[in-house]
Amino acid sequence: MQRDLSRLVLTLVELIRQLVERQCVRRMDRGELTGEQLEAVGLTLLRLEEAMTELCERFGLTPADLNLDLGPLGTLLPAD
Repeated sequence: MQRDLSRLVLTLVELIRQLVERQCVRRMDRGELTGEQLEAVGLTLLRLEEAMTELCERFGLTPADLNLDLGPLGTLLPAD
C-alpha cells in the first residue's frame, strides 16, 4: 500500500513538474524571462528532476511507473 501511495504522490508531483516546465518554455519562447530568470528556472527544474529520480529509486519505481493508464483516455503523462 505504501508503494501505491508513493506512486500516486510522485505521479502528481511529476505531472506538476512537467506543466511548470512547459510553462517556462512558453515564457522563454515569448521572451518574457531575463537571462537571470532563465538560469534560476533551469537550475530549479534540474534539481527537481534529480530529486524525482532519487525518490523513484527510494521507492523502487521507474519513470514509466508514474505514467498511470487511464483506460480509454490513454496515459496521464505525455510521452517525452
